[in-house]
Amino acid sequence: MFEAVEELLVEHAGLEARLADPSVHADQANARKLAKRYAELTPITRVYRQWRQAGEDIEAARELAAEDSDFIAEVKDSEARREVLTEELRLLLVPRDPNDEKDVILEIKAGEGGEESALFAGDLLRMYLRFAERIGWKTEIIDSNESDLGGYKDVSVAVKTRGGTEPGQGVWARLKYEGGVHRVQRVPATESQGRIHTSAAGVLVTPEAEEVEVEVVANDLRIDVYRSSGPGGQSVNTTDSAVRITHLPTGIVASCQNEKSQLQNKEQAMRILRSRLLAAAQEEAEREASDARRSQVRTVDRSERIRTYNYPENRISDHRTGFKSYNLDQVLDGELNAVIQSCVDADAAAKLASAQQN
Repeated sequence: MFEAVEELLVEHAGLEARLADPSVHADQANARKLAKRYAELTPITRVYRQWRQAGEDIEAARELAAEDSDFIAEVKDSEARREVLTEELRLLLVPRDPNDEKDVILEIKAGEGGEESALFAGDLLRMYLRFAERIGWKTEIIDSNESDLGGYKDVSVAVKTRGGTEPGQGVWARLKYEGGVHRVQRVPATESQGRIHTSAAGVLVTPEAEEVEVEVVANDLRIDVYRSSGPGGQSVNTTDSAVRITHLPTGIVASCQNEKSQLQNKEQAMRILRSRLLAAAQEEAEREASDARRSQVRTVDRSERIRTYNYPENRISDHRTGFKSYNLDQVLDGELNAVIQSCVDADAAAKLASAQQN
């Protein structure tokens, strides 16, 4: 492992020298690529240097302890610190998801539970919007289909960073664990006798694709226009402005009806379609990576859940990691970091175990 780190240190130093050369920045795309790799290697370089220094501190403390027993405690402290750094370095060397720095399209769909499920889908939407706001990400509702009581039958949101991010802190790196069935237990607004009901909503997260990443041939598309639906009597409902795009080779469908302009709806639907095609292509090309997508929504069934939101107990439980806390009200207001971090840590531990076995 540590021989590989030495090679990364050499690469890091080379990148630093190249980025200091003004001529490199004439090609902005290449400069961004180099800067991204430099940022990925910087934490590894920093921790490895600390790890190496801790080794030198251990040797020095041992020499002193041989003459003075008061230094034995210092030896133990240095050894403990090096163990911590060793584990941190191992985690940093676990291969990263190449999509981690990508922006995402997040889709929420009501499932079993009728209006109550649609209201819960609305609660999940607000949770993600608040979470993004706290972090400083940008959000844009691409398409939505509201229910009669103000919830959402389905809604699609683009979530983007406002600039560069630290490795592992990109939108996909944090939100990819949100894909799956979310179950809620509470007394619905429509319940007259105060009984607790269980319903579910599905969340699907895909990295947003750039146009250059997915080749979409016009002849492979069937584009249908239709009248937008939704509550109220807005002008958006009086013209055939909604757009549904079907990718014929794969059968993947994307639609949008939020905008009054048919052209705008087509552009938004294409964004969703490109992201779905990218996810499908990556799943096909990398079967090992497809586990993450298969763990997301297949059917919005109450039994196939990743997380439960229990209102009477103010409890949130993640069934993949065992995480549980009693601050559901705060989580729904966007305090999602602890829940997501439990998934990040579990994923890293699994990858580390797999790497050690290999």
